[in-house]
Amino acid sequence: MPIDEHEAVLRLQRGDINGLETLVRAYQTRAVRCAFLVIQDHAMALDVAQAAFVKAYERIGGFDAGRPFGPWFLKSVLRDAIKAATTRARTTPLEPLLDGESGRVDLPDTDLGPEQLWEQRELAQAVLIALSDLPVAERAAIVQRYYLGLSEAEMAQASGSPRGTIKRRLHTARGKLRTLLQPLDPNSEMV
Repeated sequence: MPIDEHEAVLRLQRGDINGLETLVRAYQTRAVRCAFLVIQDHAMALDVAQAAFVKAYERIGGFDAGRPFGPWFLKSVLRDAIKAATTRARTTPLEPLLDGESGRVDLPDTDLGPEQLWEQRELAQAVLIALSDLPVAERAAIVQRYYLGLSEAEMAQASGSPRGTIKRRLHTARGKLRTLLQPLDPNSEMV
């Protein structure tokens, strides 16, 4: 019988490793996607997500079980992804980082026809490429705001940055994305 998230956290806090399975099932896909959007490397994103689960298990004793697990956990994934992307940027030559397989970050809407699915995939690929052109801090700000749904105040708290810095990063990143995505449809605002 599956257990809910709250019960899974309580089990982990009591030392029962079986609680981790529920949390992995609930958050693995989002964790990998979150990390991938920042790092732009599928294998590294998998490693970051896996390490985040281990870290969550090790630190679950300090977690307030009355709060939702997801935001706490995904903030940890994001912090680790930023670190990995920053390290990678220092050591990786500037070449295309996306390939056909790792560029897929969402499941297609089965109600759409083939043409709409193709357009949706092309748009998703263009957004991923545009994201990869942003500096890590700006890319992370976009992921926090639009993928994780964090408010500017939550972003500031998670990163330890002033709220004004977060606003500036978001503004700058949206402007860059708008410019990068403009060729797709010059009559619409993308971001």
